[in-house]
Amino acid sequence: MSGPYQYDIQPAKHFINGEFVDGLAGRTFETINPTTNQVITTVAEGFAEDIDRAVEAAYRAFHEGPWHDMKTKDRAELMIAIAEGLEKNGEELAYIETLDTGLPISQARGQAARAAANFRFFAEMATRMTGETYPVDNHFLNYTTRKPVGVAGLITPWNTPLMLATWKIAPCLATGNTAVLKPAEWSPLTATKLAAIIRDAGVPNGVFNIVHGFGETAGASLVAHPKVSLISFTGETTTGQEIMRNGASTLKRFSMELGGKSPVIVFADADLDRALDAVVFGIFSLNGERCTAGSRLFIERSIKDEFEARLKERVAKIRVGDPFDPATEVGSLIHKEHCSRVKEYIRIGQEEGAVIAASGDVPAQFANGNFVAPTLFVNVTNDMRIAQEEIFGPVLVSIPFDTEAEAVQLANDVKYGLASYVWTNDLTRAHRVADQIEAGMVWVNSQNVRDLRTPFGGSKYSGIGREGGHYSFEFYTELKTVHVAMGSHAIPKFGAGK
Repeated sequence: MSGPYQYDIQPAKHFINGEFVDGLAGRTFETINPTTNQVITTVAEGFAEDIDRAVEAAYRAFHEGPWHDMKTKDRAELMIAIAEGLEKNGEELAYIETLDTGLPISQARGQAARAAANFRFFAEMATRMTGETYPVDNHFLNYTTRKPVGVAGLITPWNTPLMLATWKIAPCLATGNTAVLKPAEWSPLTATKLAAIIRDAGVPNGVFNIVHGFGETAGASLVAHPKVSLISFTGETTTGQEIMRNGASTLKRFSMELGGKSPVIVFADADLDRALDAVVFGIFSLNGERCTAGSRLFIERSIKDEFEARLKERVAKIRVGDPFDPATEVGSLIHKEHCSRVKEYIRIGQEEGAVIAASGDVPAQFANGNFVAPTLFVNVTNDMRIAQEEIFGPVLVSIPFDTEAEAVQLANDVKYGLASYVWTNDLTRAHRVADQIEAGMVWVNSQNVRDLRTPFGGSKYSGIGREGGHYSFEFYTELKTVHVAMGSHAIPKFGAGK
C-alpha cells in the first residue's frame, strides 16, 4: 500500500452556498482507507439543520439568483468548464477515489474520465432540449416546453461515487435545476474535490451544494424537505423503498436505480473466448461492487464443463492486491461491514450445498484490509440465496440449462431486473431471448458498454424511471403544454340568455 498521501487530503466539509463549512452541530465522522482500515480523515456530519441550510441556498439560487434566468448556451458553457476541470484534475480524482473506496487505480482513472464525459454529453444535450407542436388545422397551435422543476436531492452510492454523482449532477444542472448532493458516508472524499471544480468553473453560489452524513439523518431530512421537488437515488432496494415512503407526503418525483442480480446466458454456439472475457470482467471489475454485474452465469449444459474449467483457471489468476498498483485487478471492498457481509454469503453458499470451484489468493500483507478473494461457485441451483440475493462483491454463481426456454425462465426467476447479457451467434435467438428477458437493459455479445444516449434503469425491484440522454430530461424537467387559439373558435355562451 502506498505510504504518505500523494495529494493533500483535508477534512471533508459540507459545501453550502459556494463555501466549505462545518456542520452546525460541529460533529464529524471518520472515513476509512479500506485497504488498511486506517483513518484517512474526518468528515462533517450533517443533520436536518444542515440540510435545511443547503436546500434554502439551492431554493434561492433557483428562484432568485442568476441561474433562474441564465441562457441555455451559458449553462452549457459552464458544463464544459466543469468537464475541463475534471479532466485537468483527473489523476488526483482517481487517486482520491482509490484511497477512499479500494477501487483499482486503473479502473478509477476510467471512472474519472467518464465523469468528465458525463458533463460534456449533457452540455450538448441541454442545447438540444426541445418541445413538440400539435397544430389543429388553422384553429389552434398547441405546443410543449420543458421547464426545470426546482431543487433536486441527489443521493449517491459508495461504489464509483465520483462517476455516479456526475451522472446525476450533469443533467440536473443542464436543465436549470439546483441540487443538494448527499454522498454515501463510506466514500465521501471525491465529492469535495468535485465541489471545488464546480465552484471554480463559475457556477453561481447555491446552485450546487453538498451535505455529508448518514442516511437515517441527513438523507432522510433531504428526502422529507418540502422545498425539494425531486429525488434521484442510486443504491440498495430496501433503502429506495424507505426513501419513497419518506417522500410520499410531499409528492416527490423519484428516479430510482436500485439493486441487481443480473443474468449472463451463454449458449453453446457463442464465441466462448469473448464470452469468457466478458463474464470474468462483468463480475470481477470494480471489485464486484457493481449494480450491473453479471453475477448469475447460465451456461448451456453441453459446454458447462469446458466453460467452468476455463473460468476456474481465470478466476484463480485474478490479481488481488494494492489498488494503487496498476496491475491490480481486484482491490479491497469498501468497508469492513460490507466485507463481512460478502464473506457471510460465501459461507451461506457452501452451507446451501454449492461448491467453490475457484477462489483467488489475497496476499498475506493485506490481512488488515477488506479483501475477498474472487470466488466461483458451481453446483448452484437458482433457488439458493447466493443465486437470488444481491451479494455486491466478487462472487459468481454458475447454473446449467438445457433449453432456450429454460434459460429465459431461470434468468427471469429473480426479483431484480436491471441488466442482462446474452451470448449467442444465432441472430434470431439473440433477439428472441433479449425480448423475453425481464430487465431494463440487455447486452448481446457484449459486456456492459454504455451509450449515454440510451435509457439506463431497471424493472421489477431494480428501480423506477430511466436516466440517460433525453430520458434524463423527462425526469429533471416539468412538461408544460401551451394552447394558442389561431382564430375565433366557438365558445359556449353560458348565462347569455336566448
